[in-house]
Amino acid sequence: MAHYLIGDVQGCDTVLQRLLEEITFSPSRDTLWLLGDLVNRGPDSAGVLRRLMGYGEAARCLLGNHDLHLLAIAHGVRPPHRSDTIADVLQAPDRPALLDWLRHQHLALRETFEGEEILMVHAGVLPSWDATKTIALAHELESVLRGPDLPDFLRRMYGNEPARWDDSLQGDARLRVIVNALTRLRFCTAEGKMEFASKEGAQGAPAGYQPWFEVPARRTAGITVAFGHWSTLGWLDRPDVLALDTGCVWGGCLSALRLGPARAHELVQVKCEAAQTPAGRGN
Repeated sequence: MAHYLIGDVQGCDTVLQRLLEEITFSPSRDTLWLLGDLVNRGPDSAGVLRRLMGYGEAARCLLGNHDLHLLAIAHGVRPPHRSDTIADVLQAPDRPALLDWLRHQHLALRETFEGEEILMVHAGVLPSWDATKTIALAHELESVLRGPDLPDFLRRMYGNEPARWDDSLQGDARLRVIVNALTRLRFCTAEGKMEFASKEGAQGAPAGYQPWFEVPARRTAGITVAFGHWSTLGWLDRPDVLALDTGCVWGGCLSALRLGPARAHELVQVKCEAAQTPAGRGN
């Protein structure tokens, strides 16, 4: 039995299939842990969703910003962007089943593999959140996504404010900080104020900001955090961080990390041919 962390697939189903063949994945034996952005920008978002649905409990998936974008479009909250490639989902005969499955996926997961505890998110974790709080806040958001108020929430979800967490936050403001941190975060200040305009690598932080995982004394420093979302950061392997968005849809690779004992992990990558232009990169 093997466990694999997989970075942003973004609708590249053929590439995902080649990656799974490369690792000889068997849903009866192995488990995939996908770090969000399952759809959009690649050529076959519906194929990705159908494949992962078919694997049942062998595919444990996080939601990324592109996945939430699909839900927002499907509920009439946002118009499609000219670079979106999710029409195959929106026009699919099994659209209701695909969207219902998607809304029931996770915003954060915490598991222990071969003695190593790993917190999984799509984008990042604010410095004041420990792993337990991150999971609890993710559950708050998941309950809304899975509930009857989803369309109303999606209408109020977008925005960059509040830019930092406060335990006293309530309602839409509270949920907006949670969703922005878990699905959009790259840079923040030492106090946890988030910045969303910059999409550069770790060295391109705006003045006064730094990569969220570089903040001194962040409360998740004692646990390995695995995330995607940041294609310009690429593959990063540190004792406390595993970054797995290797820019598949932007001409890079799709990556799977087989988790082993004593951090003897194995990185497997396959090249993606269906590349978008860098100008099309989104949050």
